Amino acid sequence: MLTGKKIAVLMGGPGAEREVSLVSGKAVLEALLDLGLDATPVDVTTTEIHLPEGTDLAYNVIHGTFGEDGQLQDAMERLGVPYTGAGPASSKLAIDKTLAKEKFVAAGVPTARSETVALAPGTIPTLTISAPLVIKPPLEGSSVGIQIVKSQADLPAALAKAAEKYGTVLVEEFIEGKELTVGILDGKAMPIVQITPPEGVYDMDSKYPWLSGKKGSEYQCPADLDLETTMAVQAAAAAAHRALGIEVYSRVDVLLDSENRPFVLEANTIPGMTATSLLPKSAAAAGIPFPELCVTIAELSLKLRS
Repeated sequence: MLTGKKIAVLMGGPGAEREVSLVSGKAVLEALLDLGLDATPVDVTTTEIHLPEGTDLAYNVIHGTFGEDGQLQDAMERLGVPYTGAGPASSKLAIDKTLAKEKFVAAGVPTARSETVALAPGTIPTLTISAPLVIKPPLEGSSVGIQIVKSQADLPAALAKAAEKYGTVLVEEFIEGKELTVGILDGKAMPIVQITPPEGVYDMDSKYPWLSGKKGSEYQCPADLDLETTMAVQAAAAAAHRALGIEVYSRVDVLLDSENRPFVLEANTIPGMTATSLLPKSAAAAGIPFPELCVTIAELSLKLRS
């Protein structure tokens, strides 16, 4: 289906995950070129895109701002150019942790208790959730801006810090347990990846040690879980994917508590495609090598939008 198609691999972007996106984009580009396909890199630096003439498919590998929030998808729809992954509506839902949480609750997807809180510098709002809790900016990805507050005494300072940059945050109860993630491809859950961060917190540093120079996380795929738990986690991830109406593929992050209960954190519509990224690990465990994963995403997207 891709033979003879001109593919523009969109990478970079104007957001906080630009450097990660550049590495993801280069990995996808190399995979496509190695297969003999006509692929061209496009480094996106603003919210404007200039596609090579005759582009048949825009391969979106821009994480976070612009690439994952529906803006790029809207632009491609206006241009009439097919693109990979989620559409505008599902992208806007998934990137917004508050809206996604509402969809999860409405669909019965297991997820941690939360509340949306408006912030203003110099004032400390009253919360219904007490520490330990997690403060999350609604519109950031890849753990950007997340704070884990273990003590109630630390809460005012954490909220004040969040208020310096964000007007609204999602406050979520802290779930102690195993960090898991599940790749979803064409609506089907793939093997679970278990994540063990070096310092107990899965943040930007432990996700991308090649950016920070710090110790990276350890990964196990398939995760060391019994069959019943595995099926419960995969079912929760697939339900989250459906609840947001995500097209083609995603990666759903899940916490598993001490009683083996899954709690969905979020769904990522443009997950990482770097050497340490989790969707490729999940696909590889399902018998899908990285080049085949890249091609499958492209073919499913073309089928959807041609």
